[in-house]
Amino acid sequence: MIRENLEQTRKNIEEACSRVRRDSGEVQLIAVSKTKPVSMLQEAYAAGVRDFGENKVQELLEKQEVLPKDIRWHMIGHLQRNKVKYLVDKVYLIHSVDSLRLAQEIQKEAEKKQVEVNILVEVNVAGEESKFGSTAEEALQLIRKIALLPAVHIQGLMTVAPYVEDPEENRRIFADLKQLAVDIMRKNIDNVNMNVLSMGMTGDYQVAVEEGATCVRVGTGIFGERDYVNHHKGETI
Repeated sequence: MIRENLEQTRKNIEEACSRVRRDSGEVQLIAVSKTKPVSMLQEAYAAGVRDFGENKVQELLEKQEVLPKDIRWHMIGHLQRNKVKYLVDKVYLIHSVDSLRLAQEIQKEAEKKQVEVNILVEVNVAGEESKFGSTAEEALQLIRKIALLPAVHIQGLMTVAPYVEDPEENRRIFADLKQLAVDIMRKNIDNVNMNVLSMGMTGDYQVAVEEGATCVRVGTGIFGERDYVNHHKGETI
């Protein structure tokens, strides 16, 4: 099932790219594996997936222990400052940096471990109260401050769009994030790239690709519905 789902997802990305004359090689598919057992990740790995996204630090670390070392791990969930120390030298990209205090914590731990950390700034484009992220208006100011941290490198922006029945409803949100990235890029801020736009999930990633996503986060579309009932709830670290 996972292999077939992946083939379909990749095909959908290619079709979305061709509709807007983009090269599908510009779009990175992240398999969102939160709550999924290692066996399912192994199946996705066997089908060519090398980028996996997790929401919880402990779950990411547990899976990383037992899975192949060439996997690129993406932290896509809200990151608490007290968990940063476990993560900075383990992830390829942190998608969910939404405050200067979190970025400063990443800088502190990166210095200790002598690593450089690539991040995205999370922007709450839709202004949903239930979501994390900087407002679009505050994003530039936040980025200017984070850019001064030498071990933290901003690679772009991320947003979590609202859950909608019709993906077209989110098109404006994706277009707005893309425009924000263009505006920030024009400022030529040192230590800031806008190469990565992480937007679009199972329900709306095709629209996100049409609007410029370089990273789509697909979970249910690859692994099927999540089983929260049997998943361990607590984190011990």
